[in-house]
Amino acid sequence: MKTAYFRFYEELNDFLPVELKKQDAAYSFKGHPGIKDPIEALGVPHTEIELIVVNGQSVGFDYQLQDSDRVSVYPMFESLDITPLVRLRDKPLRRTAFVLDVNLGKLARLLRLCGFDAKYRNDYIDRDVVDIGVDELRTILTRDRRLLHHKTITHGYWIRSLCPDDQLKEVLQRFDLSRQVRPFHRCIECNGTIESVEKATVLDLLEPLTKKYYQDFYRCVDCGKVYWKGSHYDHMVSRLGRLFHSKDSGEELNLVV
Repeated sequence: MKTAYFRFYEELNDFLPVELKKQDAAYSFKGHPGIKDPIEALGVPHTEIELIVVNGQSVGFDYQLQDSDRVSVYPMFESLDITPLVRLRDKPLRRTAFVLDVNLGKLARLLRLCGFDAKYRNDYIDRDVVDIGVDELRTILTRDRRLLHHKTITHGYWIRSLCPDDQLKEVLQRFDLSRQVRPFHRCIECNGTIESVEKATVLDLLEPLTKKYYQDFYRCVDCGKVYWKGSHYDHMVSRLGRLFHSKDSGEELNLVV
């Protein structure tokens, strides 16, 4: 038997048992396995990893493990340029489009509220999520860490928190998205984009008091849902203000359609 020594950094320790967190982990093996296999055998999905350093040199997933190797494994760097090193995927995670598993319906609505492309249905099975993520180049968000071990997935993230508001903060921080927030540009029901429409074109869809007191309307181009800046809008602005620690009603965040 041969032995290599792995050390995982930062949030990758979330996947490890207590006895392996923030310390060297000895891994015994035969032959020369590809380095991705022992990493996942130790519990860390390959989708969470951006950089692997073996004996001081950056390597790719195709590196074959050698006896006595010392391996350092790092999470994705969204704000740090590591171009001179060997990146583990063709390009960094910059396309902001997600697909979420069935456990994250409330997070999907919050992401849409913030203007992000978040595909979700409550009848998705794991195979659906994987296929959509791969075929449409979407980042998979899941509460099931086992899902991220699927070999075809290149971009994915395991959501740690159970609270939807905290999940949103987690995603924004993880992918450095705070400056890309554009509230009220996506339909929270179907994920379609929202556009301004003339009142006359949606008049038949409105309740009498809405017709009387509101003049500006917006509609989802996909499902046709109509939006206007009523009390529900004020409530959502207040909620986003709290989420982003805004001290006022949301003006700091430019929370407009």
